[in-house]
Amino acid sequence: MKITVCQLDPREGQIDTYLSSLKEHITSENSEFVLLPEMSFSEWLAADKNPNPDRWAQAIERHNKYISNLNDLGAAAIVGTRPIINSIGSRRNEAYIWTKDLNCPSPIREKYYLPDEDGYWEHSWYDRGLKSFDTAYFGSVRIGVQICTEMWFFEWARHYATSRVDLLCIPRATPHSSVDKWLAGGQTAAVCSGAYSISSNLWYPPDYKISCGGLGWIIDPEGNILKTTNPDSPFASFEIDLEFSRISKSTYPRYVPE
Repeated sequence: MKITVCQLDPREGQIDTYLSSLKEHITSENSEFVLLPEMSFSEWLAADKNPNPDRWAQAIERHNKYISNLNDLGAAAIVGTRPIINSIGSRRNEAYIWTKDLNCPSPIREKYYLPDEDGYWEHSWYDRGLKSFDTAYFGSVRIGVQICTEMWFFEWARHYATSRVDLLCIPRATPHSSVDKWLAGGQTAAVCSGAYSISSNLWYPPDYKISCGGLGWIIDPEGNILKTTNPDSPFASFEIDLEFSRISKSTYPRYVPE
């Protein structure tokens, strides 16, 4: 299966250009599956310490608008995250899967591990979801999602190994200063899960008021880096071997019992 990761600039005046280029990339690569960055269709809200309900509502509206047009990209399945307000009025960060067959997003799970520090005031902006790391499906492909910070809790990568996921999706909003550290973490997550670790990140210019540094990746179950993105090549695709992912669950260190 051919998959695509990316880095996107979500600013108004930039996101449409990036999505147009992403569409061309998907078409030329004949890619079936795309991972988008964390909350990819509006500016990164948690850069500001003080939450603003009106801005949250505007971000929901923008995400709904762009998600309703995902069919235009030409992929068969897309995973991303979006801001929501649930039935009791709680703000959450929800991972979703969009498929061409349904042409609408289906919830997967909500972000549980929330940082709260300069540039990433997430726990101030919204509430954690349930401590539930469920799987999603695209045909026969099993998908697990660890949203950004959640990647560092490797017990859940191990959980996804026992859940036998083929793809471990890690949508991110992480800074320029730590992209190498995140890439190393992505390799560890791949080895722990025995799955293809794939990640897409937001990107802003280095001198912008919000720091998100790009560097999407595709890493195989043994931790080998297959593809990465950068500012000159913001999209990367690779044809993965699903059977390799499935066999990897029975090899070291995945087979070692708890």
